[in-house]
Amino acid sequence: MTTAQWFLLIGGLLLARGATASLLTRLPVTPAIIYLAVGLLVGPTVLNVFHFNPLKQSALLEVLTEVVVLISLFSAGVKMPVPVSLARWRTPILLATVSMTVTVAMVAAFAFYVLDLPLGAGILLGAILAPTDPVLATDVQIRHPGDRDQLRYTLTCEAGMNDGSAFPFVMLGLGLLGLHDLGEFGMKWMLFDVLWATIAGVAIGVLAGAALAHVAWKLRGESQEHKLMDDFLGLGLIGVVYGLSVLVGAWGFLAVFFAAVALRQTELKLAGAGQESATPQPAASSAPAVADAGADSEPPPTVSQGSLVFKEHLERLSEMTLILLIGGTMFLDSWSWRATGLALFLFVVARPLSVLIGMLGTRTSWPIRGMVGWFGVRGIGSLYYLMYAIQHGISESLALELIQFTLIVVSLSILAHGTSVKPLMGLFWRHRRSLPAP
Repeated sequence: MTTAQWFLLIGGLLLARGATASLLTRLPVTPAIIYLAVGLLVGPTVLNVFHFNPLKQSALLEVLTEVVVLISLFSAGVKMPVPVSLARWRTPILLATVSMTVTVAMVAAFAFYVLDLPLGAGILLGAILAPTDPVLATDVQIRHPGDRDQLRYTLTCEAGMNDGSAFPFVMLGLGLLGLHDLGEFGMKWMLFDVLWATIAGVAIGVLAGAALAHVAWKLRGESQEHKLMDDFLGLGLIGVVYGLSVLVGAWGFLAVFFAAVALRQTELKLAGAGQESATPQPAASSAPAVADAGADSEPPPTVSQGSLVFKEHLERLSEMTLILLIGGTMFLDSWSWRATGLALFLFVVARPLSVLIGMLGTRTSWPIRGMVGWFGVRGIGSLYYLMYAIQHGISESLALELIQFTLIVVSLSILAHGTSVKPLMGLFWRHRRSLPAP
């Protein structure tokens, strides 16, 4: 496609998306399915006016997917309910660790015994496909910072963490392929890639997010006329946290997610403390004074809330572009039985079983377990890990196989989860409303 054709395609889709926003909300499918259909139409599958080669453009696609995932992780982090509690976070942590490990192991076993891939390639494929996606799963994730629904919270929090918790398995797969130093008996991998990179990532994120919250609160408190550009602050926090994490060998995805969580949590704590200290003592007052107090009761501005709308718009634009690229990569013969069988195994066996294992011992209701087990949406995060592996030197033949498997799994996830989300969520909510009040 020429540059002019690209502008026409993207511009036309943006116009159509903006003009039909209310119509799309009433459709039984998600917008991602429409983007994928357009990509398949203009790509090699139908018209063949555009073809994107992910192997040749892996460096570009790695950067694009990396940026999109970072923005999505930030948006997910600032929506986390306040306050943080271990009881509330226990289930998502189990999903991002125990269920993640089980999923990688099951996909690796399927790849080794059924797809005839080497063990290292199987583990790498499992790590690529195991993370749930914070970009494409917006219909089953937290909608706003005040949303306290348990199902949406669990899926959002899991997606925020497992994009980072998959990284050690990516490095393990690369190490077994001879492309990463695991150390003797895997000790370097365990100490550095698992323990250090995870703990350091969380610590950097929490400290940076809390620090920005305090600085912004102090600057706003010094002068009512001191305006802050929340969008720039949010993007700056993402850049600084991710860059620092890469420099010290920490997992940057985890760091950005926890930076957003810490930013939001700290800002709301500061706002609550400020409102308590500003509360006047009970005294006789005139009617105008009461009116003024009501006017002053508006919640103070925060960086997290101010930058959220901008991030979500970037997220939607990026989602549309990348799904178009996915559609523009596939030929008709890309839809092999091996790739389709892998997708079915992941959706119907590996994901539900890993969720059941991860949630053992929790008090999560069975309807929520079933919904979490089904809505393990795969998407942009999987593409990033795939491009990361290609850039780290896997062979061209293995890269082509992994590209085919990943693209088919992501495409089928868009179709299967995109068509089932609205009817299943409707059924779930009708069931919830039919239960007697506690």
